[in-house]
Amino acid sequence: MSSSSDPSRLPAVDARLVAGESGYEIVDGRVVAVPPALEPHGERHSKLNALLEAFATAEYNVACDMLTRTSETTDIAPDASVYPVARDPATGGRLIEELAFEIVSTQALRDAGDKARRLAKRGVRRVFAVDVPHQRVHEWSPDADGWRMLPDAGSIEDPALALPLPVEALVKAAKADDAMAAALLAKNNPILAEARQRSREKGREEGREEGREEGREEGREEGREEGREEGREEGRLALAASVLKLLARDFGELSDAERQRVERASFEQLQTYLERVVTAKRIADVLGEG
Repeated sequence: MSSSSDPSRLPAVDARLVAGESGYEIVDGRVVAVPPALEPHGERHSKLNALLEAFATAEYNVACDMLTRTSETTDIAPDASVYPVARDPATGGRLIEELAFEIVSTQALRDAGDKARRLAKRGVRRVFAVDVPHQRVHEWSPDADGWRMLPDAGSIEDPALALPLPVEALVKAAKADDAMAAALLAKNNPILAEARQRSREKGREEGREEGREEGREEGREEGREEGREEGREEGRLALAASVLKLLARDFGELSDAERQRVERASFEQLQTYLERVVTAKRIADVLGEG
């Protein structure tokens, strides 16, 4: 049996045919130049890698343009890869990526399909194509030997990701930053956690200070309590205004009932709404129970 038909006898995924960072790939023994990206491709490439860095769990690394040996005669590089931190126990080298992404702009989806087919055959679990001009995302189907378009309102759910990655975030810059923030919060990023804690402490201190000022006029204890209540109410109203602004931006004008529900929500409910709005597809997804 030849090594091309026996995966166990293929070269290691990081055994190179082409020099790294040379600007070339090798496909079926032919040297293929990989030209630099133009603006739409380059901009989306940058956002894609930032998203994957934010969404990948601690057990996975993210790489850009990393060469993968798919056969004895082919050495190609997906635009972005998500692969295990753990090393291959047999070779000590890296393991095959589990997720691979291609940015499709001037490159035809058919050409990306050839690369996806090779990667999937080598063992990459899932391969995606981000179609920049048409703002679509496709996933390669080995069974159908072709691309399957993902729903615009859908998400990519995978064990390598800390939470589902919205399709919209992959094709719309305005959604990418929100999605990254949600992912970092879900992963309990220490900088964001510290900022949230500082904000809470500042709010409590401002409430105490207002209480002290009121206490000079109406009595120390009564003033402190009123100051805390006012501080909490001001913070709640400010948070409600932020939620309303985000909902209007993403879903258009709210009904009177929806607006009243947000304006009357508790501080804790508003925090929940703020976290939901990042990945929600409908206002109902934000204002559901909880």
